[in-house]
Amino acid sequence: MNARLLILLLWLPVQALAQGFAGLGSEDDSFARPSRDTVLQFPADHGAHPAFRIEWWYLTANLTGPDGTPYGLQWTLFRSALAPGDGPGWASPQLWMGHAAVTTPQAHFVAERLARGGIGQAGVTATPFAAWIDDWQMAGPDFDTLRLAASGPDFAYDVALVATGPLVLHGQQGYSVKSAAGQASHYYSQPFYQVSGSLTLPEGPVAVTGTAWLDREWSSQPLAQDQRGWDWFSLSFDSGDKLMGFVLRGERNFTAATWITADGQTTAYPDGAFAAEPLARQTVSGREVPVEWRVRLPGRGIDVTVKALNPQAWMATSVPYWEGPVTISGSSGGVGYLEMTGYD
Repeated sequence: MNARLLILLLWLPVQALAQGFAGLGSEDDSFARPSRDTVLQFPADHGAHPAFRIEWWYLTANLTGPDGTPYGLQWTLFRSALAPGDGPGWASPQLWMGHAAVTTPQAHFVAERLARGGIGQAGVTATPFAAWIDDWQMAGPDFDTLRLAASGPDFAYDVALVATGPLVLHGQQGYSVKSAAGQASHYYSQPFYQVSGSLTLPEGPVAVTGTAWLDREWSSQPLAQDQRGWDWFSLSFDSGDKLMGFVLRGERNFTAATWITADGQTTAYPDGAFAAEPLARQTVSGREVPVEWRVRLPGRGIDVTVKALNPQAWMATSVPYWEGPVTISGSSGGVGYLEMTGYD
């Protein structure tokens, strides 16, 4: 058995694979559960939460080159636990996985890293903030000022991030419900980063500027057992307002959204207030995937078409999914990112 397959089997216990997408609907009472009464604390909550089973630091960026060409960038660090808590060296039950990608209108570049906790190969510290796996890292003196770097066989990037707005708490002060049965996570974002730096592509280096959105989420059972995947949108409108919305697909779909004003004020929307309808599909890596959507939030007058910059933005990683930049047209223009899982 090769090392990649071994760590994947550790990451996703075999008995859990059928319970929600990537086993995220499986139950294990030994781990901590999110609580409505929890008050998020910063900067401490920028760090890891080893009492919970799954966690991620997830950054996407919409970028533009000197000639106006649009690009997308992704950097994600996932933590998964075999058991609650942590320990020294190989006694640590923590597993880490990193994904990095760059999307252009014509190409999509992807790389993955896998690591075991406890040996310094991967981890997160809250103060000063640092998240790393091997030589990939997102780090800085605090969460507002970061440098982000990663590389793959045919791409690399090195960019600076500066936050120009506040952190955003989703749901009920960061308690984000994911199903009618009550599955939930702690979830907040920093959607106000300004970005500058460079991409390195097969044709050479490209200077880029743009905006980025960082999601932070942790839970122990974020999905119900019947939820087979999700469609997640982070949209930044030309007005400066922003929208996070998701559809969790199951026997009955479940939705939620957060409206974020240009100055960082938020309104949470419950199940049923947000809608996303596929308009067009393409064959992507041998499966039919929606690449154009009608997205509506009637409570804010939003009725837009969201279209993939590159329909072939497939993340061919250990747990595969679609992730890429999108353009927005209709009641408002703008750019954003779309993540889609569970399309087999």
